Formats: sequence, C-alpha cells, structure tokens
Amino acid sequence: MRTLFAKLSIALITIVVLMGTAFFVVDRVNTRVYYEELTQQLNAPIAMYVTGQRDLITAGTPDLDSLADLANHAMVINPTAEIYLLDTEGNILGHGLPPDSVVHDKVDLRPIRSLIDGSATMPIRGDDPRGSSRKVFSAFEVRTGNQLEGYLYVVLGGQKYEELANDIGSSYVGRANFYIAIVIVVLTAVVGLLVFGLLTKRLKNLSSEMQRVGASGFKSQPNLALPDSGGDEIDQLTRSFVTMSDQIQSQIEQLQENDRLRRELVSNISHDLRTPLSAVQGYLETLIIRGNTLSDEERSRYLNIARKHITRLGVLIGDLFELSKLDSASVTPNLEAFSLPELVQDVAQEFQLEAENKGITVVIDAAEDLAFTLGDIGLIQRVLENLMRNAIRFTPDGGTVTLSIRDRQQNIAVSVSDTGSGIPDKEIPRIFDRFYRAVSGEETKSDSSGLGLAIVKRILDLHDSSITVESKLEHGTRFEFELPIYEEAA
Repeated sequence: MRTLFAKLSIALITIVVLMGTAFFVVDRVNTRVYYEELTQQLNAPIAMYVTGQRDLITAGTPDLDSLADLANHAMVINPTAEIYLLDTEGNILGHGLPPDSVVHDKVDLRPIRSLIDGSATMPIRGDDPRGSSRKVFSAFEVRTGNQLEGYLYVVLGGQKYEELANDIGSSYVGRANFYIAIVIVVLTAVVGLLVFGLLTKRLKNLSSEMQRVGASGFKSQPNLALPDSGGDEIDQLTRSFVTMSDQIQSQIEQLQENDRLRRELVSNISHDLRTPLSAVQGYLETLIIRGNTLSDEERSRYLNIARKHITRLGVLIGDLFELSKLDSASVTPNLEAFSLPELVQDVAQEFQLEAENKGITVVIDAAEDLAFTLGDIGLIQRVLENLMRNAIRFTPDGGTVTLSIRDRQQNIAVSVSDTGSGIPDKEIPRIFDRFYRAVSGEETKSDSSGLGLAIVKRILDLHDSSITVESKLEHGTRFEFELPIYEEAA
C-alpha cells in the first residue's frame, strides 16, 4: 500500500467492481422494463378479444361461468395471464383463479383508463389482486350497447410469470450473464493494471534515478531520456528534476569554489598582514634594542620603513573593508546623472603630482559635449582611481597614461591605458582575482594589496557593467568599461 502503483490498483479495482455491479443491476432492471413493455404491447389486445367472445355482464349481472371458461382458455394459451372482471368502480366481480389466492377485492382504475385511452407511455403498471406489487396488464371496456358495464382486466405478469422469471434467473442464462459480468470486470481491471503499470514505471524509474543522484551528492548526471519539447506531466517532472539537478550541481561546485577561495583568501590575508607586521615589529625591536647606538640617520630610516609598512597595512585593511562591504547586500549604487568628462578631469588632477614625480604624462582624450551618464559617482570615481593608480604604478618613467571617453550609441565607453610593461596573456584571466599579483615584472615589487582590480570589478558588477582588458608585453595595457547614457524624461 506504500507504492503509488498499489494505491492506484486498489482504487481501479474498487471503481471497476462498483461500476460492474451498477451495470449488472441497471442491466437487469432495464431488461425487465424492456420485457414488460414488449409483453404489454404484444398482449394489449387480449382483453379486447376476450370481451368480444361473450357477453360477460348482462343488465348488471356478471356471467361468471363464461368468465371462468374464457379464463381457462386464455391461461392455456398464455399461462402468465390472469383474468379479472371489474365493475365501473374497480371492484372485482369475478375471476378464474383459486378463491384463496386473490387477496384484494378492488383495483385502481386510473392505470386502466390510461391504457385504454392511450394517454400514457408503456409499460403501464396496475394493481395485482394476488399481491402487493404492480404489474403490466391488458384491459378493455365491457359494454351492453352504449352502456359501460365494467372492465375486463388481464394481469400479464402473474404468479406464473414470477415463477418462470425466478427460474430463468437461476438457470444457465442467468448464471452466464453473471459470469460474463465478472469476466468483463476482471479483464477491465487487468487492462487497467497494465496501463497503470506502464505509467507508474516511468515514475518508478524517475524515483530510482533521484535516489541514485541524491546518494551521489549530485555529482553524477541524471540518466534520463527527455523529449525535445512538450510531453505529459511525468515528462515535465523529469525535465524539472534534470534542471534542478544541474542547478544543484552547479551550486555545489560554486560552494566548493567559494570554499577554496575562502581558504585562499584567509591564507593571502594572513600572509599580507604578517609581512608588514613582521617588518614593523622587527624595525621597532631594533630601535628599542639598539636605540642608543643608532645614528639619527639610521633611526630616521628605520622609522620611515616602519611607517611605510604601516601605511601599506592600512591600505590593505581599508581595501579589505571596502571589498567586504561591496560583497554584502548592504551596498547598492546610488544612481544619479553626472558628467564623465568632469569626473575624469578631477581624477587626473588627483594623480597629476604623482605622475610628474615619475615623469609620466597624463593625457585626457574626451569631448566636452558628451551626454551625462547614470551611475554612482562615488563608486565610479573609485574605479577610475584604482585604474589610474595601477597605470601609474606599472608605467616606467617617461611613459604615458591616457584617459579616454567615447560615445557608443546608448552607452559611454571609458578607458584607461598605459605604456607599461603589459600583462602576459596567461595571467589576464586572473588579474581580477583577490590578492592576485603577476609572477613576474614590476608587479612583484609593488606594495599593492592585490585587491584594487577586484574592487573595480565588483563595483562595475553592481552597475551591470563589465570591464575588458587588452595588453601587449612591453607596449602597455588598456582597461575599458561602459556606462549608460542618461536620457532626461520628456
């Protein structure tokens, strides 16, 4: 009873048995009604023929001998017929039956009149003087001239008919009908069980596959055949399971990747925090231990180195805090319209002194009539600052850093390019990873936290924008992203 097939099978057998029983009962009732109508239609003229043979009532006096004689002849011809002579009130005047067998002395005349005037549909049932049931009959008026003397009432389903009907019901025909009904019910149930078996087999296969995939931790793919399109509810359920399995597997892989990144992040944070802290601790301990023996120049140099490492530590902690905020759901861009050329000018002036100290030329390539863009001006400024800082850091003395703005139909493209050493092709896919630094070149010597480009990518993700990188060794690198053009409402 725990399986769907068992429950459906029991429900089907119950329904089939109930339907078979109902059909058998209804068939018996309909058959009886049919034979009653057929019997009444075939024997309707009997009463007319009998009354035409003799005068059964003369001057109000019934001729009982003639009635008995006619009744005997009629019952020889049709054993199921029982003849009664009635007066105009329905009282029984005479009959050809044993006296003790008739228990009623009056018959309701309404069905008789309905039969005679043809106002009702057959079968019409009337009273049975020998019992309490109602049976089909034949009737005709008994007249003397134009004077109505009474009625001849012929019951067509008398006791003899009941005996014959009961005998036939228990005979070969009755048993055959019963057995045929049972065979039909059994065959219907068997066919239904086979159909249910075929339908539930697909569900059973789907259930087994779900258990197998679940037991494997969603590491294995479902081995299920799917139709190209459409299908019934089972196909839709199978398709939903396959889709769900793919999503769960993808999420598990993402969780595993996030766990790997988390461990790597912890390792990188530990390393990057330990390095400046160790350096600061070492120089401070040196100052404490050898304070009296150090010259003013050595003491100043040690303090400056310690301050440099503390500054680097502060930058790292600040970047970590900022990236943590950007990763959380607490930060949403405050979108507003602003002028990109003005923002680019401000960022360029911010790094002008640092660029001049390295002999780097900062070039701004932007038209002043560009349309406003839509974004969070503070976050976009942070993007430009990180890109400018990287460009200046990795551009050699005498190089050039260019900030460019171009109109791209519905968007405005912003790019920061330099003439630095470039990035190897194999490292470009990883430069936006947290704490990633190139394994060669000037990057390995920088005091970068390795979070600048990760912050850039996260901010642009919040703006539904992406950043592209083009780089060529010894020729420089170019970063570009796009922001939508702000269109004022009409």
